[in-house]
Amino acid sequence: MAIKKHGNAVWQGDLKTGTGEVSTQSGAMDAVPYGFNKRFADEPGTNPEELIGAAHASCFAMALSMILGQEGLTPERLEATSTVSLEEKDGGFAITKAHLDLTARIPGADDDTFRRCAEAAKENCPVSKVLAGAEITLEARLA
Repeated sequence: MAIKKHGNAVWQGDLKTGTGEVSTQSGAMDAVPYGFNKRFADEPGTNPEELIGAAHASCFAMALSMILGQEGLTPERLEATSTVSLEEKDGGFAITKAHLDLTARIPGADDDTFRRCAEAAKENCPVSKVLAGAEITLEARLA
């Protein structure tokens, strides 16, 4: 059985002065603005890389929670950030890297088990698999 979720975007105008809105099926995001200056400058709003970073961080944290559970461990708190890099490549742009930064509170976890589980989550969460063409790195620490 496949789980299907969707998001949608509406774009109006040219690349640099046009505007867009992005929404999710759940309504968690509804007509959130995006555009060139939101992506390539610091104008408020969102952009595809930020959304991929949020998806990656949340997917990684859920995968790690599952893997820790298989080890008999329950995390008290997993705080994950995924920083996605968009760079010029091959005459266009590409997502070349995603860096996961994790701070975790896991009662009873030893450092070796924690690191092994975090690496497994990094390699196997579905969003990491989507980003397979990018270099994915991880910095993980127990708090």
